[in-house]
Amino acid sequence: MNNFVLIGAAGYVAPRHMRAIRDTGNTLLAALDKTDSVGIIDSYFPEAAFFTEFERFDRHVHKLNHSIGIPVDYVSVCSPNYLHDAHIRFGLRIGADVICEKPLVLNPWNVEALRDMEEETGKKVYTILQLRLHPALQELKRKVDSAPAGKVFDVDLTYITSRGNWYYASWKGEKEKSGGIATNIGIHFFDMLHWIFGEVKTNIVHLHTHDRAAGYMELERARVRWFLSINYDTLPESIRSKGTRTYRSILVDGKEVEFSEGFTDLHTLSYQAILEGKGFGLDAAAHAVQAAFDIRNIQPSGLNGVHHPLAEVSLARHPFELDGHSDTSTV
Repeated sequence: MNNFVLIGAAGYVAPRHMRAIRDTGNTLLAALDKTDSVGIIDSYFPEAAFFTEFERFDRHVHKLNHSIGIPVDYVSVCSPNYLHDAHIRFGLRIGADVICEKPLVLNPWNVEALRDMEEETGKKVYTILQLRLHPALQELKRKVDSAPAGKVFDVDLTYITSRGNWYYASWKGEKEKSGGIATNIGIHFFDMLHWIFGEVKTNIVHLHTHDRAAGYMELERARVRWFLSINYDTLPESIRSKGTRTYRSILVDGKEVEFSEGFTDLHTLSYQAILEGKGFGLDAAAHAVQAAFDIRNIQPSGLNGVHHPLAEVSLARHPFELDGHSDTSTV
């Protein structure tokens, strides 16, 4: 049994990590979050110590490691994106391996610095790339790998996950803290594309605002039109008519890859792989970090050339405006 501590216990994704820790037969010793709305812990580890101040959490972890003699084997990081680098470093410094939620970090140079810390500490950094564990996407990878040499696939990737006004008031609505829309909701998909279709050769951004982004990628084995959005009004009418607020689709050579189901246990499978020494480390994470960073910094070219069909919807005016968040703003 391994001992875990968790940083960022009140967010959306933290319960998946708590469940994974429990279901892999391990224990959570302590958790940290600046908000105390963490009653979900009772469903998994009611005996875990809890802190709202990092300094007291740090002191408790030091006591566990050095005074009581209960080693912390893993630090799970579920904090806001811009804090991942600092919290990963904390885990390595205390002599633990680290499991970090997406995105691992916001900038490529952060990955390189973490490589140095791995060498210094002898500990490892892992990230959650759960789409690589999805059965439908594993089957797609097998299909691509077995295709004739030189075959290039045409791919349309669409992910729309509607968010309300709260999003823009939170850290997720701040580019400097979340990395913007492409990083915050898209980085798993950019990792998936690289994993299945190979290195990015061309990366064009057609549109990038506070609530949607679209572009075109050429990879070794694919031509990809992609569209990401958190704006309900960009959903296809056929989806809105069903009362659905989320839509994900991957078309490969005009055929739908069905992967809407099968997400329930992917964090647990990720933890199992990590505990078996088969987790995804810095090398695996680096490609998507670079792709998302590039997208964040490329000047959008507008809807010229080969672009995603739903990018046209982005020209429609948002039904409301928030201060500092008009549809004409760029990230």
